Amino acid sequence: MPLNPIYLDHAATTPLLPEALAAMEEGWRIWANPSSPHAAGRAARAALEDARARVKKALAWDGEVIFTSGASEALEIATKKVSPGKHNRNITSAVEHEAVLRLTPDAVRLAVDANGLVSISGLEQALKEEGPALLAIQQVNSETGVMQDLASLAALAKSSNALMLVDAAQGAGKLPLPEADMIAVSAHKFGGPVGIGALLVRSYGLLHPGGGQERGYRAGTEPMPLVLGMAAALEAGNAWLKRASGLRESLESQMLEIGAEIVAKDSPRSPTIAAYRMPGKSSAAQLIRFDGAGIAVSAGSACSSGSLKASHVLTAMSYAHPGEVIRVSIGRETTEAEIARFVEVWKEIRG
Repeated sequence: MPLNPIYLDHAATTPLLPEALAAMEEGWRIWANPSSPHAAGRAARAALEDARARVKKALAWDGEVIFTSGASEALEIATKKVSPGKHNRNITSAVEHEAVLRLTPDAVRLAVDANGLVSISGLEQALKEEGPALLAIQQVNSETGVMQDLASLAALAKSSNALMLVDAAQGAGKLPLPEADMIAVSAHKFGGPVGIGALLVRSYGLLHPGGGQERGYRAGTEPMPLVLGMAAALEAGNAWLKRASGLRESLESQMLEIGAEIVAKDSPRSPTIAAYRMPGKSSAAQLIRFDGAGIAVSAGSACSSGSLKASHVLTAMSYAHPGEVIRVSIGRETTEAEIARFVEVWKEIRG
């Protein structure tokens, strides 16, 4: 194994920022339970609520924030605890994260085109069905980087009095938040600690209570040090994205020259996530070779890349060669030299 491995799997998780680590260390010193009524508990509560305000400010969110263990739990609260009468059916796309698909087994699944974009006409038809709906759509696809036209989708949802839930696990902390009634975010995707995230909700009235903490909407003692780490990571900003975008453009220019195929090349995509096909080479074989060369990439989202099943995202896009695609995801630490090395190894594997 090379001494200096190259990490290009930031969509799975990204390194903890020094600012987040320092904030967490301070949080461990404020160790009391934030729900306790004594002085130590009140001090912990004050730190927790200060962090909540900082998260709202950093995300430019004027609604409420419910801290969770991550985006998956946030999505579960959003889909399972909507107040009675607010919705009686779910609508999602066929390319949503596995967490959403598991939570909404009976949902209408909107088709996507070859570019991975949700069918507007399909949504219009689905919204005509009787009863209030919850529309759950991702901001950025974790496998292809495709960004949905959330403004258009949200306008349609609003015109039909449907609730809009956005899975922003891959966008929050990097891209501006979309207009939505609820948004799920995950700290470890933007340099915060693993095990903390949030459900941003426009109003608590959208949900019915179901726990003893977080204003009664979640059970379990708040992990205050993790919350502080999340706030600090958000406050570190996203100035690095411009450089990441340049790296992605440079990478794709080189990939096209050496015969790679860019998945959803003509779609609006995140500057940090892309999927590439190496004709004639299986994804599994590529991962083994890249790993042996000290380069970490993946074949789809981290939650499903260990499965032998074909990618449901690429299948929904009617992509002809899903078994020859790998994902490359760039982080704030990625360098030009690392991109150059990736291209070099790609050439070696392709032969």
